[in-house]
Amino acid sequence: MRVKVHPSSLSSSVTIPPSKSISHRAIICACLASGRSRIDNIVYSKDMIATMAGMRALGATIAEYDNYIVIEGIGRVTANAPLSIDCNESGSTLRFFIPIFSLANQEVTFLGKGRLFDRPQAIYQEIFQKQGLLFEQTKESITINGRLQSGDYEILGNVSSQFVTGLVLALTMLQGDSTIRIKPPFESRSYVNLTLQTMQEFGVTSTFVDETTIAIKGNQLYHATDYVVEGDYSQMAFFAVMSAIKGRLQILGMREHSAQGDRELVEILRRFGATITYTNHQYDSTAGPLICTDIDLADCPDLGPILMVLCAFSKGTATIYNAQRLRIKESDRIQAMETELQKLGVQISSTEDSVTISGRTNMQGEVTVFAHNDHRIAMSLAVFASCCEYPIIIEGAECVDKSYPNFFDDIKSIGVELELYS
Repeated sequence: MRVKVHPSSLSSSVTIPPSKSISHRAIICACLASGRSRIDNIVYSKDMIATMAGMRALGATIAEYDNYIVIEGIGRVTANAPLSIDCNESGSTLRFFIPIFSLANQEVTFLGKGRLFDRPQAIYQEIFQKQGLLFEQTKESITINGRLQSGDYEILGNVSSQFVTGLVLALTMLQGDSTIRIKPPFESRSYVNLTLQTMQEFGVTSTFVDETTIAIKGNQLYHATDYVVEGDYSQMAFFAVMSAIKGRLQILGMREHSAQGDRELVEILRRFGATITYTNHQYDSTAGPLICTDIDLADCPDLGPILMVLCAFSKGTATIYNAQRLRIKESDRIQAMETELQKLGVQISSTEDSVTISGRTNMQGEVTVFAHNDHRIAMSLAVFASCCEYPIIIEGAECVDKSYPNFFDDIKSIGVELELYS
């Protein structure tokens, strides 16, 4: 799909979709519980569909309604035959599932698309091999067989917090107690906190005993509960950055004191000079004279592409550092944004783990850019286009379906002019 995005003025308000990170966790916890749970504020993105399909394969019943689901959970993980699970392109689904599905003590093959199996999985491979369990990876799949054991785990903290989440979700269901020690630097700790917070809502408790050690009590049971997913700060970022550059916008559906690491967006925008305040359950975001400042992505890597857009429209030069994990996402997000922003006249350069951008306040547009099969690249380029002087065409824009199927409808609703072509 091709999208032509025109320079636009903003108006009205927008309601941000639910957090993808929390939705994954809540669905999995509800499916592992015994009994009926209702999860409100659900969007059926491709990633969420993959997670629900996988949990159905374990025996959970999930009834889908317009914006909520009702789940009859399984209580314990069992399987009577080998399983094949399609994770599509969802790294969260794959990494959360591997430890959980090992508890079935059956052969399980995980399938996927795109760059899913190019993303690092060596942490799990090492754990499975140490325990004498099967872990085989090809370019198209991962196959496991054997049940993880309780005990002491030590894993790297700078690859992905998703490995920690997957282990915590599973180890609580084993008979013995466990410990996870994370080797510094421990990045994206906020995502692990999000996991522990969501699990606690479903009656399961694990705790940090120090900065890098999680104590996990075994033989716990997930309890069915009703849960409302809060708005997603990583999706809010597209609208907040757009308004910081272009004008004023009311942003609804957000929880001010959220555990989401991407909430750092608010402080970043304020440091750049935008005005963003929270009153009456909404953010009011207003443009300001934007000045570049350096950005640390260690705890909020998903914000990387859209913050490059923010830097491009700000005065001065900024370095975005601790950005190496952007290279192992749905695309190499550093390379993708560098390639496309250079077409648009942005002065941008990179190292393996940093990006440096010299901004300016006006961009002409009138070029065609590519989404690199990456939802966050597509949405970031759309924001860039809305702030230019002339239209931009984005090729491959259908990839927004991965996380935010209604993105183009929502930006259109706040005044962005666009044309869609199949």
